[in-house]
Amino acid sequence: MRIVVKLGTSTLTHATGKLNIRRVELLCKVMSDLKNAGHELVLVSSGAIAMGVGKMNLTKKPSDIPTKQALAAVGQCELMYIYDKLFSEYHHTVAQLLLTGADVEDLQRRENFHNTMFRLLELGALPVINENDTVATSEIAVGDNDTLGAIVAVNVQADLLVLMSDIDGLYTADPRKDPSARLISEVRQLTPEILALADGAGSELGTGGMVTKLRAAGMCMAAGCDMIVTNGQRPEDLYRIAAGEPVGTRFFG
Repeated sequence: MRIVVKLGTSTLTHATGKLNIRRVELLCKVMSDLKNAGHELVLVSSGAIAMGVGKMNLTKKPSDIPTKQALAAVGQCELMYIYDKLFSEYHHTVAQLLLTGADVEDLQRRENFHNTMFRLLELGALPVINENDTVATSEIAVGDNDTLGAIVAVNVQADLLVLMSDIDGLYTADPRKDPSARLISEVRQLTPEILALADGAGSELGTGGMVTKLRAAGMCMAAGCDMIVTNGQRPEDLYRIAAGEPVGTRFFG
């Protein structure tokens, strides 16, 4: 099975912006084991700006674009160093790809992306993809890595996209505000009622929220790709997901 795993900032880092070492080490171990079992994996990773915040010892994520882009340049180096180190321990080779919206909208550049991705998978590499935040502006930005994850999943003809975030899935209401909220385990159609459940942004260090996840679900479902939203605090759930067990909210493509 070809699986695209998107890791949100809240999954990779503590609230301080510093790396959550125990969780990231376990994520890399589980993904390496799934590759050993014969699955093809692609990793879409947030966290460059947040890692830059931590690396530069800032107290919070900045609001101005130039500083965000500078921190992305610092944090992306740190992020790839960590992935290279951890996956190498399990004898897997990572490859970095940084994309902007123009790279998938332009026909020739999208074909180049296709060719590179499929060759990397043929070679057994594990592609690690992030938006090119150091150069992306509003005109060429994808905007969030939930959408980027869906774009990647559709373009590599993945069987499944897994969005690992700070919430267990799609609920009937915000579970952080409403204790009676219930988890919706399956979605087969994005009805107006389902779309109305999306509300608010993600964590302080991230950019996503349920709105972006439902947008990603729509892209995947239209292309015949399933998508799962689940909690990144439990990396071992990837085993259950690969085995077809019910985890989080599954959107059927």
